[in-house]
Amino acid sequence: MQQDDTLLHIANFSTLFVCMVLKFPQIFVLMRAKSTSGVSLNSLLLELIGFIVFVTYQMYYDYPPPTYLEYPILIAQDVILLLLILHYNGSLRQSLIYTLVFVGGWRLLTLEKWIIDLAMSLCTFISAASKVAQLQCLWKSKDGRQVSALSWALATYTCMARIYTTTVTTGDVQVLVRFVAMTLLNLWVLLTVLYYQRHGSSSSSKKED
Repeated sequence: MQQDDTLLHIANFSTLFVCMVLKFPQIFVLMRAKSTSGVSLNSLLLELIGFIVFVTYQMYYDYPPPTYLEYPILIAQDVILLLLILHYNGSLRQSLIYTLVFVGGWRLLTLEKWIIDLAMSLCTFISAASKVAQLQCLWKSKDGRQVSALSWALATYTCMARIYTTTVTTGDVQVLVRFVAMTLLNLWVLLTVLYYQRHGSSSSSKKED
């Protein structure tokens, strides 16, 4: 039992620590490149929706705070990413519209129990759609240079850790299914990014030759 508690604490705190810096590699890559090629805006928006729904659900049902503390941090980092993408795309003014939509949607979630339950049942599909959108963006651009492989690797780890923490704490099937699906999809995106980064480097070298 004591060993299980120790593993749980390690999983919770390592996940929290990783999430504190998870998006920073991607933020730095965008700031350095000043280009959003290969980075999907739709993926980021869907991910934000998924994060907001998930953390609201956890708070609504009074789940242990250590099991979801990283999500407010991830939401803040995603907001920074969103502003950077809008800035480099020349559409920063749209940030006000997104702010109103997200705040209004968050308020709507907590009006009735059935609303948050329905939103959570759709949360896995929303989050999965965000990964698929990023994959489609990579397949279309065939460019992974502006996408941080490190951020996707860290995201894969945090989802794997959350499979364990959810299993030994709440055992919520909906939450477990979500983390299993997110682990597989994050890994798929990671491998795709690595492939296009390697392929892109090889192509660039051949052109220079």
